[in-house]
Amino acid sequence: MSTFTETTASITISVEPTPIPEDSRIEDGVFVFAYTVHIENNSGETVQLMERHWVIESADEQIGEVTGPGVIGVQPTLKPGTRFEYTSSTVIRDPIGAMKGSYIFRRRDGSLFVAQIPRFRLLFPTLFN
Repeated sequence: MSTFTETTASITISVEPTPIPEDSRIEDGVFVFAYTVHIENNSGETVQLMERHWVIESADEQIGEVTGPGVIGVQPTLKPGTRFEYTSSTVIRDPIGAMKGSYIFRRRDGSLFVAQIPRFRLLFPTLFN
């Protein structure tokens, strides 16, 4: 699969989605995907990831929205030039879908800013071979 990348306010977010055939049940309309997110702080200041917002689509229809503090149970702090990486998963009901979203970061002075997560496609390749 491809890597999808977007930079906002010197924060570069890259996402690599991967289908998980062994956890999917095609006959039941259950398509499972993992996605690895790389967050890189290219700014000159320390920032902390405070909140996430995800929109999940299946066959071009929004089927879910996720908001909450941090990611995978943490609110990582990134010093200038550092990276944070995590892997999570999602389930859609069609072989084609997408995800997009944003993170809210806090600077040391307390101000907040939004970094966009690039929209990425979820494609279950075994159906297209």
